[in-house]
Amino acid sequence: MKFFYAPGTVAIATGLLLEEVGLPFEAVRLSFADGEQTKPDYRAINPKGRVPALVTEQGILTETGAIAEFIAAQVPALGLVPDDPWQAAQMRAVTYYLASTFHVNHAHGPRGIRWANEESSLADMRAKLPSTMTESCNYIEDNCALAPFVMGAEMTIADPWLFAICTWLEGDGVDINNHPKLAAHFALMSARPSARRIKKYGLLR
Repeated sequence: MKFFYAPGTVAIATGLLLEEVGLPFEAVRLSFADGEQTKPDYRAINPKGRVPALVTEQGILTETGAIAEFIAAQVPALGLVPDDPWQAAQMRAVTYYLASTFHVNHAHGPRGIRWANEESSLADMRAKLPSTMTESCNYIEDNCALAPFVMGAEMTIADPWLFAICTWLEGDGVDINNHPKLAAHFALMSARPSARRIKKYGLLR
């Protein structure tokens, strides 16, 4: 498999998951500063011009959730998606929140140009970051087990994803230590060998 990423992006979740399951892959770094994600070669892989993208024998996958489910299905014995339908649905409720709310809250800062053009509008969105990201932290803190993982005792695909988003909190003006369970989860994931490995190729700053 070939894994396309850019440092500091949500692709952290995919990289961490690939390292956790031990599947062989080639990591390919894109430079957002040089606009490599917009060039024809990469647009042929992901027309959206975003990361992550995973090239597999069956074809190309994009979107963190789809990639995570695919990776988990390659090593079912790890239980990264719960077997119990109710628990699986509860896990997906978290991952959908991460994708549709928590991540989008963050994107209104560095990616505000997706929604507005006027500098005053962009500045307003950046100013809102600490409060919207704090609200999302509060939701996760109050509604997820985080004991020690998102769903409880066992890791799922939600954990690398939450970890990836939490790497942005400091830059978004949020002190993770105000959320003790979230801070403990972040420390736990940061200490895993998989996190150290993705640092080696610059995915995790």
